[in-house]
Amino acid sequence: MMIILYILCAIILAVLVAYFVFPKALYDLMTASLRFRGGMRQKSVKVGDNAWPYLEGGRGEGVPLVLLHGFGGDKDNWSIYAPHITKDHRLIAPDLPGFGENNRSLDRDYDILSQVHRLSAFLDAINVPKCHIGGNSMGGFIALQFAMEYPDKVASLTLFNNAGVMGDVKSELAIAAEKGENSLALSDVSDVDRLMAFVSYKPVPMPKNFKKIFFAEAEAHREVLDKIFWQIAGAGINHPLNDRLGEVAAPSLIIWGRHDRLIDVSCVAVLDAGIKDSEAVIFEETGHIPMIEKPKETAAVHRAFLAKH
Repeated sequence: MMIILYILCAIILAVLVAYFVFPKALYDLMTASLRFRGGMRQKSVKVGDNAWPYLEGGRGEGVPLVLLHGFGGDKDNWSIYAPHITKDHRLIAPDLPGFGENNRSLDRDYDILSQVHRLSAFLDAINVPKCHIGGNSMGGFIALQFAMEYPDKVASLTLFNNAGVMGDVKSELAIAAEKGENSLALSDVSDVDRLMAFVSYKPVPMPKNFKKIFFAEAEAHREVLDKIFWQIAGAGINHPLNDRLGEVAAPSLIIWGRHDRLIDVSCVAVLDAGIKDSEAVIFEETGHIPMIEKPKETAAVHRAFLAKH
């Protein structure tokens, strides 16, 4: 019994030392643990002149599921969701250009159509001629337009609180953007709490040293993030895809959080009415990232939809 107690104390001490002395190493270890739990492994493929890092896991047979992260996110936005998906499906989650470990150069555009064409080249490079595609927020905008531009490559479409359409009610993010304000920008470490409360209905507290890591990452890429935000916001406000929704031929699932402050839930009615073969689910007490806020419940709906298609 005493030996077990010593071991537990040693583990706790090691974690505390890692958090205070090597917080980035501990953060990376936790990320790796989440990937392992979902059976996800990091890979990379050359697409043109750039390397595309991505996570992949799950069953190898069948049409794979490709999931795209939102603005400011990366491939690990799907790591907490993966354990509920990879038992039944092959899951691929890339870092989109401009984010994560992908190319983040300021010397090119990151408009949605450019990202759509880059995504098509990525899928060709990993030999995926057809996929079930989905995305959250910005990633949903890209997935939606991908389904319009490359219908033969899409078996089904899943939209998680996607950008790219306008509902009857303007969101807090849209109102701020029209005034020239970027609600997703961080000015200091304390802003991380504000951002977490903005995207989540019930944000999980983040340790201070992890907030510093989160802020440092955003600060290091402030210019390119700002450039991408305004390209996306401009397209969503000035050129939404409302009038093109009838072009979506793939069966589509629309998932939303009732209390999304970034993209109003009124967009669900627009999407459901505009896409011919669609179904919609709205989660209560959920914000902008249902796959993170309610991964088990969201995945159950998603799996049932994929089983039909």
